[in-house]
Amino acid sequence: MGSLLNVTPALGLIVVFLAVGGAAVAWLGHLGHARDILTASVRATVQLGVISLVITWVVGAAAGTAAFLLIMYGVAAVTAGRRISRTNPWPAALPIAAGTLPVAALLFGAGVAPLKGVVVIPIVGILLGGCLTATALSGARAMEELTHRRGEVEAALSLGFLPREANLEICRPAAARALVPALDQTRTVGLVTLPGAFVGMLLGGADPLHAGIVQLVVLVALLAAEAVAVLLTLELVAREHFQKRVPGV
Repeated sequence: MGSLLNVTPALGLIVVFLAVGGAAVAWLGHLGHARDILTASVRATVQLGVISLVITWVVGAAAGTAAFLLIMYGVAAVTAGRRISRTNPWPAALPIAAGTLPVAALLFGAGVAPLKGVVVIPIVGILLGGCLTATALSGARAMEELTHRRGEVEAALSLGFLPREANLEICRPAAARALVPALDQTRTVGLVTLPGAFVGMLLGGADPLHAGIVQLVVLVALLAAEAVAVLLTLELVAREHFQKRVPGV
């Protein structure tokens, strides 16, 4: 089996340099995420190290696989929800599940993908990651639109629109742009980038045609899952489920 990178002491130094360099650029450019870059880099190092130690046990046991998937889902829901609403992030769990479960059920139920831990975890993980991004982006953009364009919402209400309809009219275009990253990735696959699933299969010894088919399935599945997640997130925002309600009000 081949390796994409040469694992040497220099590699560790390069990773540190890139993390610190990225944080420095964010700080000097007043982008506001310098600390986040360092924190994310450290967390990724720790988390990948832990996963590397336990992955063999996880993929070999049904209970371990199920537990690991639940942890992945919980982290995805909390992460996406906190991007939308710090006070009430929990509704984000619904669009992530609604986008991931039907697509995963179709792939595994139809026998396209074998129901084995070593296959289930990466495929469901990719779907969860895509739905996390789609939910976070669409929800955050929708909430920002409703906040910054509150006057337009009130104008629509004065014209007889119901609250849900008024909110949708204002926030739908911005929320829908959350699908752009997935669309661009699918449109340019093989021309701009060679995605991880494709490269990983090639390094594992698969023939290029088989690797390409697998990557195509993953990309199209991601588009379907993210479309569902964005639609449901938009609906939840329009119905004001992410707003913390005060008892008695």
